[in-house]
Amino acid sequence: MSAKVRIKPHPTLVVRLFSGALSWRLHKRSLMVMVVVGFCLLLLALLSLTSGTYPVSLADLLLSLQGQGEEMVRMIVLEWRLPRILLSLLLGSALGMSGAIFQSLTRNPLGSPDIIGFTAGSYTGALVVILLLSGGYYQIALGALIGGVVTALVVYLLSMRHSLGGFRLIITGIGISAMLSAFNSWMIKAADLNVAMTAAVWGAGSLNGLGFEQLVPVAIIMLVLAPLLCLSSRAMKQLELGDDIARSSGISTGSTRLSLMVLGVALTAMVTATAGPIAFIALAAPQIARRLTCSAGVALLPSALTGALLLLSADWAAQHAFSIQLPVGIMTVSIGGLYFIWLLLREGHS
Repeated sequence: MSAKVRIKPHPTLVVRLFSGALSWRLHKRSLMVMVVVGFCLLLLALLSLTSGTYPVSLADLLLSLQGQGEEMVRMIVLEWRLPRILLSLLLGSALGMSGAIFQSLTRNPLGSPDIIGFTAGSYTGALVVILLLSGGYYQIALGALIGGVVTALVVYLLSMRHSLGGFRLIITGIGISAMLSAFNSWMIKAADLNVAMTAAVWGAGSLNGLGFEQLVPVAIIMLVLAPLLCLSSRAMKQLELGDDIARSSGISTGSTRLSLMVLGVALTAMVTATAGPIAFIALAAPQIARRLTCSAGVALLPSALTGALLLLSADWAAQHAFSIQLPVGIMTVSIGGLYFIWLLLREGHS
């Protein structure tokens, strides 16, 4: 007598927009995880708005958000704290999605802009503008974008000899990153002392002093890139199944990979131009989201929310966990280094 084994499919929701022109599947577990992470983001945002050297009560916070209450409280909440929180959410989301793109392309949890060298390339482009051209915010942003794109093309060309294999791309990127880091250090040491100090402080990765002037262009860029990422998510999932299956479904693997790399580099360059190089968020967020959702691969939206939560948490800790206020990049490097060691040991035993 044979026993029949019935495999219960994983519950999913199908979301369709524009009469089905744009649709995607969403696991119910992923939806639950995103709701929980979103709730944590809301609580942490409230904590960030009310805590600090000048504490703000919930009642005063609500009045300030309505444009009422004391002028001093409104300035602290609306002009100092709120833009910083919104930037943390947007930049953390950008890093999470960028990490998801590169880990999907390389099919390796070590495949992130920090490791592959694209962050170092963006930093190089920004440093050239700061140290040699004395450029402003938009010039620095353009320099970071150019530096990241050029680095991505170099890594891509050096890795494509035997197809864009994940391990080959990571090894190539590590080598390029090491050379760029050495070049960046040399530029800072050779520059004028005052300019070099400014570049070094900016290079630590910090949200200090950022406001609506930086928030507006970041929000505009995210509004442009987010639809492109949504349209590319299906092709990204197809590439994870292998080139042969992707080609059989009508996807041009070479151009799709290149377009995804450009989107990932654009996200990384935007973060670097705005707040300096912030390490390890792009590395950790997709893997944490993958383990929370129990999904087979990395996903953009859970990775974005996880990246936002990680950066907002790190920024709050950098402001309040010590007697002095630290750049958020130092906090992410300290925490991310432990995660990187754990990931290397885990990959070595797998």
